[in-house]
Amino acid sequence: MTKHNIEPVYNQDSRILILGSFPSVKSREAKFFYHHPQNRFWKVLAALFQEEVPQTIEEKKTFLLRNHLALWDVIESCDIKGSSDSSITNVKVNDLDLIVKNCSVEKIITNGKAANRYYHQYFDYNLPVIQLPSTSPANAMYSLEKLIEKWKVILWKEI
Repeated sequence: MTKHNIEPVYNQDSRILILGSFPSVKSREAKFFYHHPQNRFWKVLAALFQEEVPQTIEEKKTFLLRNHLALWDVIESCDIKGSSDSSITNVKVNDLDLIVKNCSVEKIITNGKAANRYYHQYFDYNLPVIQLPSTSPANAMYSLEKLIEKWKVILWKEI
């Protein structure tokens, strides 16, 4: 059983909750989200909010909070081979109430099919949920430009 070792990022002003499935090996090692250098998550968000790509963990946390974003994963622990979402079994989920019930979340974004599937399997908040294409390097179908185009729906000012 592999345990999630990354604390969620959120505050009272978080309007959008972005959920991944479970952290990659690289992210678990670094103890922060989307740490694999080929993952396009931080590049996509930086492009959308017209900011520099945050580099350090502190810069990433500040970036998220400044833009009213909360970030976590659906799964707290599971059996997983490497970083492969398709190998996930024996799922235990995170307590998303921690964010949804204590913040101003207006919509939930799932980063990829696995995050969306596990979210809907275990949760049903009365909030819009939008599944977006995974920013993972394994999702070769989407170029950075296509990802940015699809992810534009997160711009909270449009809510």
